[in-house]
Amino acid sequence: MWCHRLSHLQSRLQNLLRRGVTCWAFQQLNFKSLFPLVIHSHHTASESLNCAWQQHEDHFELQYANTVMRFDYVWLRDHCRSASCYNSKTHQRSLDTASVDLCIKPKTIRLDETTLFFTWPDGHVTKYDLDWLVRNSYEGQKQKVIQPRILWNAEIYQQAQVPSVDFQSFLETNEGLKNFLQNFLLYGIAFVENVPPTQEHTEKLAERISLIRETIYGRMWYFTSDFSRGDTAYTKLALDRHTDTTYFQEPCGIQVFHCLKHEGTGGRTLLVDGFYAAEQVLQKAPEEFELLTKVPLKHEYIENVGECHNHMIGVGPVLNIYPWNKELYLIRYNNYDRAVINTVPYDVVHRWYTAHRTLTVELRRPENEFWVKLKPGRVLFIDNWRVLHGRESFTGYRQLCGCYLTRDDVLNTARLLGLQA
Repeated sequence: MWCHRLSHLQSRLQNLLRRGVTCWAFQQLNFKSLFPLVIHSHHTASESLNCAWQQHEDHFELQYANTVMRFDYVWLRDHCRSASCYNSKTHQRSLDTASVDLCIKPKTIRLDETTLFFTWPDGHVTKYDLDWLVRNSYEGQKQKVIQPRILWNAEIYQQAQVPSVDFQSFLETNEGLKNFLQNFLLYGIAFVENVPPTQEHTEKLAERISLIRETIYGRMWYFTSDFSRGDTAYTKLALDRHTDTTYFQEPCGIQVFHCLKHEGTGGRTLLVDGFYAAEQVLQKAPEEFELLTKVPLKHEYIENVGECHNHMIGVGPVLNIYPWNKELYLIRYNNYDRAVINTVPYDVVHRWYTAHRTLTVELRRPENEFWVKLKPGRVLFIDNWRVLHGRESFTGYRQLCGCYLTRDDVLNTARLLGLQA
C-alpha cells in the first residue's frame, strides 16, 4: 500500500517538475493522508526571494535569508502587530496572551511579496514582514551579538590608541558623548580629560549619561585611606583584580573613578579585560568555561564600623551568559568577598576550583594587565560587569571620589544616540 502511494506520488511530482511548477500546495498531492502528523502544506515563494515555508502540525517552518526558522503557532498569534493586538504608539501588547488557545493553528497561510498572512480560526488576520521574522526568530537571535565588543590585553589596548574625550565636548555635544560611549561599549573602559578636580564636577559628568546609583556607600563616594568603612579599598594596601559589589543581587554596572589628589608614590590602577581572559578559557578548556557559567556562588559583605552596619549577600555564577547565543555579559570575580561554597556537592566543588584556577591564571597573566596612573582631571569609567580593577599599594595622602551608575540608563543613553547596546 505504501509502495503504491509513494510510486503514485513520485509520478505526480515528476509531472509537475516537467511542467516547470515551482509553487504548489501539498494537499493536492494528498500528503495529508500520507503524513498526517508531519506536514499540512508546503509553499515555495518566487525564486528571487529565495523563500520557502512549511506548515507542520505543531509549528510553522520558514526558510529565508539563509536561515531556517521555526515558529510556534501560539507565538505567531501572540506577537501579532495589528491595531487590536498591539499599541504602536506605546509599543506595548494589547492582546491578552492568556486568551489565546494553546492549540491554535492558522486556517490559511499565504505569502504576498515579502509579507506572510496568517488567518486564524476566528477570522483574525496576522501579517509579518519576512525580515521582521528573521530579526525576531530564535534562530536569528542565535546568530546575533547583543553588544559588539573588542576584547583586549595590554598590547591590544595600547595599540588601539583609543582617544579620550574632552570634558566640555562630553558635556556639551552629542558627538563627544557618542564617541565616549562607543569606546566604552567596545572596550569596557573610557576616559574623560580636563575635568575640574572636584566632587561636584565629577558628579555633573556622571549625570550626563546616567542616574547615579545610590548604594550602602552613598550616592557619590569620597574616600581616603582612613579605613572609615569596613573595606580594604579604604586602606593603602594593594588590591588584587576584582569586580565590585559581587555581593549585590545585581552588581553595579558602571564605576566612575576620579583621583582628586595624591601626595605620595605608587597607587597605579590595574585594569584587566575579564571577557578577554574568559575567552581564553573557552578556547583552551571549554568544559571549565561551561562549569563557571553554571555553579552559583554566594558573595557576602559584612560591615560593622562606626555607624555603618550592613550584611549584603549576592548569588550568581562567575560567568554569566545569554542562554540562546552563549554571549558572555557579566563576570563576578572577587576573591575577597566570595562566601562559603555550599551550593553544590563536593565532586562539583573540586571541578569548580580547577576551572576557577584556570580563569585566575588567565586574569593574572602580565600581558593581560593594563596599568594606568589616575591623576586629577582624568576620570575613568569602568564596565564593572566586564573589566576587573585593582591597584598597587601607595604612600602619602590620596583622595578619590566617584560613584556607581545604573547600567540600564547608560545603555539607554547609548541606544538613543544610535549605538548598538
